[in-house]
Amino acid sequence: QVQLVESGGGLVQPGGSLRLSCAVSGFTLEYYAMAWFRQAPGKEREFVAVISQNIDTTFYGDSMSGRFTISRDNAKNAVYLQMNSLQPGDTAVYYCAARRLIASLRESAYDYWGQGTQVTVSS
Repeated sequence: QVQLVESGGGLVQPGGSLRLSCAVSGFTLEYYAMAWFRQAPGKEREFVAVISQNIDTTFYGDSMSGRFTISRDNAKNAVYLQMNSLQPGDTAVYYCAARRLIASLRESAYDYWGQGTQVTVSS
């Protein structure tokens, strides 16, 4: 049974940091590209970051570049999103997603999704 379980969300003040984790099971992580998406209230789901299967390539959404870092540890079956300099506009539910072999920026390309973790940036 495939599972992606996000954790690490919470309430943080503007300028603060959070590290999200995505624990995966039921498939071999090393064969999958992994991504993070987010959805704010009343908005469509938005691409955040992606890391390729072989870890060589990462790519970020425009407003995340330079502040967020995606990483993975295949041995631990985990993917991470380090988020720094958080702003109220980063408030959203954050989802991790898996796609076999080839990375994509498109939400519809992903095969497996987690349930999400809430990130709230507020003073």
